[in-house]
Amino acid sequence: MCLEGKLVSEINIKCDGDVFHEVYRHRPHHISNMSPDKIQNVDVHEGVWGTVGSVNYWNFIHDGKEAVAKEKVEEIDEEKKLIKKRIIEGDLLEDYKSFYITLHVETKGENNLVTWIIEYEKKNANVSDPHTFMELLLNVTKDIDNHHIK
Repeated sequence: MCLEGKLVSEINIKCDGDVFHEVYRHRPHHISNMSPDKIQNVDVHEGVWGTVGSVNYWNFIHDGKEAVAKEKVEEIDEEKKLIKKRIIEGDLLEDYKSFYITLHVETKGENNLVTWIIEYEKKNANVSDPHTFMELLLNVTKDIDNHHIK
Protein backbone atom coordinates (compact mmCIF):
# COMPACT_ATOMS: atom_id res chain seq x y z
CA MET A 1 0.00 0.00 0.00
CA CYS A 2 1.30 3.42 -0.95
CA LEU A 3 1.80 5.80 1.95
CA GLU A 4 2.38 8.90 -0.17
CA GLY A 5 -0.53 10.81 -1.59
CA LYS A 6 -1.81 13.99 -3.12
CA LEU A 7 -5.21 15.66 -2.89
CA VAL A 8 -6.26 18.47 -5.21
CA SER A 9 -9.43 20.55 -4.86
CA GLU A 10 -10.63 23.60 -6.76
CA ILE A 11 -13.22 26.14 -5.71
CA ASN A 12 -14.53 29.22 -7.49
CA ILE A 13 -14.62 32.43 -5.48
CA LYS A 14 -16.54 35.63 -6.13
CA CYS A 15 -14.12 38.00 -4.39
CA ASP A 16 -11.06 39.39 -6.14
CA GLY A 17 -8.40 36.68 -6.56
CA ASP A 18 -5.62 39.15 -5.84
CA VAL A 19 -7.25 40.03 -2.52
CA PHE A 20 -7.61 36.35 -1.61
CA HIS A 21 -3.94 35.68 -2.38
CA GLU A 22 -2.90 38.75 -0.42
CA VAL A 23 -4.84 37.58 2.66
CA TYR A 24 -3.01 34.24 2.73
CA ARG A 25 0.36 35.75 1.91
CA HIS A 26 0.48 38.94 3.98
CA ARG A 27 -2.45 38.81 6.40
CA PRO A 28 -3.14 35.22 7.53
CA HIS A 29 -3.51 36.58 11.07
CA HIS A 30 -6.76 38.22 9.87
CA ILE A 31 -8.29 34.89 8.83
CA SER A 32 -9.46 34.23 12.41
CA ASN A 33 -11.74 37.28 12.03
CA MET A 34 -13.13 35.96 8.73
CA SER A 35 -13.54 32.32 9.82
CA PRO A 36 -13.69 32.41 13.65
CA ASP A 37 -15.40 29.04 14.07
CA LYS A 38 -12.54 27.31 12.20
CA ILE A 39 -9.40 29.41 12.76
CA GLN A 40 -8.71 30.70 16.27
CA ASN A 41 -5.37 32.42 15.77
CA VAL A 42 -2.36 32.73 13.47
CA ASP A 43 0.98 34.13 14.65
CA VAL A 44 4.28 34.64 12.89
CA HIS A 45 7.01 32.88 14.88
CA GLU A 46 9.99 33.59 12.65
CA GLY A 47 10.59 36.05 9.85
CA VAL A 48 8.07 38.44 8.34
CA TRP A 49 4.55 37.76 7.07
CA GLY A 50 4.50 36.83 3.40
CA THR A 51 8.18 35.92 2.95
CA VAL A 52 9.87 32.65 2.05
CA GLY A 53 11.33 31.09 5.17
CA SER A 54 8.84 32.67 7.57
CA VAL A 55 7.27 30.36 10.15
CA ASN A 56 3.61 30.72 11.12
CA TYR A 57 1.76 29.03 13.97
CA TRP A 58 -1.95 28.22 13.44
CA ASN A 59 -4.58 27.38 16.09
CA PHE A 60 -7.65 25.86 14.43
CA ILE A 61 -10.53 23.41 14.77
CA HIS A 62 -10.13 20.15 12.84
CA ASP A 63 -12.57 17.25 13.11
CA GLY A 64 -14.27 19.04 16.01
CA LYS A 65 -11.08 19.34 18.08
CA GLU A 66 -8.63 22.13 18.75
CA ALA A 67 -5.44 21.62 16.78
CA VAL A 68 -2.17 23.41 16.06
CA ALA A 69 0.21 23.53 13.12
CA LYS A 70 3.53 25.26 12.64
CA GLU A 71 4.28 25.87 8.98
CA LYS A 72 7.28 27.12 7.07
CA VAL A 73 6.72 29.06 3.85
CA GLU A 74 8.76 27.18 1.23
CA GLU A 75 7.84 29.02 -1.96
CA ILE A 76 6.02 32.13 -3.12
CA ASP A 77 5.38 32.93 -6.76
CA GLU A 78 3.68 36.32 -6.85
CA GLU A 79 3.06 36.21 -10.61
CA LYS A 80 1.28 32.83 -10.39
CA LYS A 81 -0.29 33.71 -7.01
CA LEU A 82 1.13 30.51 -5.54
CA ILE A 83 2.20 29.78 -1.96
CA LYS A 84 3.67 26.47 -0.82
CA LYS A 85 4.03 25.67 2.87
CA ARG A 86 5.47 22.70 4.78
CA ILE A 87 4.07 21.65 8.14
CA ILE A 88 7.05 21.37 10.50
CA GLU A 89 5.27 20.79 13.86
CA GLY A 90 1.83 20.13 15.24
CA ASP A 91 -1.07 17.72 15.31
CA LEU A 92 -0.95 16.80 11.61
CA LEU A 93 2.51 15.31 12.06
CA GLU A 94 1.13 12.78 14.55
CA ASP A 95 -0.22 10.86 11.52
CA TYR A 96 1.97 12.10 8.66
CA LYS A 97 5.74 12.02 8.08
CA SER A 98 5.45 14.97 5.73
CA PHE A 99 2.66 17.41 4.91
CA TYR A 100 2.78 20.17 2.28
CA ILE A 101 0.01 22.62 1.43
CA THR A 102 0.00 24.61 -1.80
CA LEU A 103 -2.42 27.42 -2.55
CA HIS A 104 -2.81 28.70 -6.11
CA VAL A 105 -5.18 31.48 -7.15
CA GLU A 106 -6.01 31.83 -10.83
CA THR A 107 -7.70 35.02 -11.99
CA LYS A 108 -9.36 35.38 -15.39
CA GLY A 109 -11.55 38.45 -15.51
CA GLU A 110 -14.30 37.92 -12.98
CA ASN A 111 -13.59 34.21 -12.73
CA ASN A 112 -11.33 33.41 -9.78
CA LEU A 113 -10.32 29.83 -9.09
CA VAL A 114 -8.61 28.72 -5.88
CA THR A 115 -6.73 25.42 -6.04
CA TRP A 116 -5.57 23.67 -2.88
CA ILE A 117 -3.01 20.86 -3.11
CA ILE A 118 -2.04 18.67 -0.16
CA GLU A 119 0.97 16.41 -0.61
CA TYR A 120 1.64 14.02 2.24
CA GLU A 121 3.26 10.84 3.45
CA LYS A 122 1.41 8.78 6.03
CA LYS A 123 3.27 7.24 8.96
CA ASN A 124 1.48 3.93 8.37
CA ALA A 125 -1.24 2.30 6.28
CA ASN A 126 -3.88 2.79 9.01
CA VAL A 127 -3.81 6.58 8.59
CA SER A 128 -6.59 7.95 6.42
CA ASP A 129 -6.05 10.41 3.60
CA PRO A 130 -6.47 14.02 4.83
CA HIS A 131 -9.88 14.59 3.23
CA THR A 132 -11.26 16.29 6.35
CA PHE A 133 -8.34 18.71 6.35
CA MET A 134 -9.00 19.53 2.68
CA GLU A 135 -12.63 20.13 3.62
CA LEU A 136 -11.42 22.56 6.31
CA LEU A 137 -9.33 24.47 3.73
CA LEU A 138 -12.33 24.70 1.37
CA ASN A 139 -14.66 25.88 4.15
CA VAL A 140 -12.19 28.57 5.26
CA THR A 141 -11.91 29.62 1.60
CA LYS A 142 -15.69 30.07 1.48
CA ASP A 143 -15.60 32.12 4.70
CA ILE A 144 -12.89 34.43 3.33
CA ASP A 145 -14.80 34.79 0.07
CA ASN A 146 -18.04 35.64 1.89
CA HIS A 147 -16.24 38.15 4.09
CA HIS A 148 -14.92 40.04 1.05
CA ILE A 149 -18.15 40.09 -0.99
CA LYS A 150 -20.34 41.51 1.79
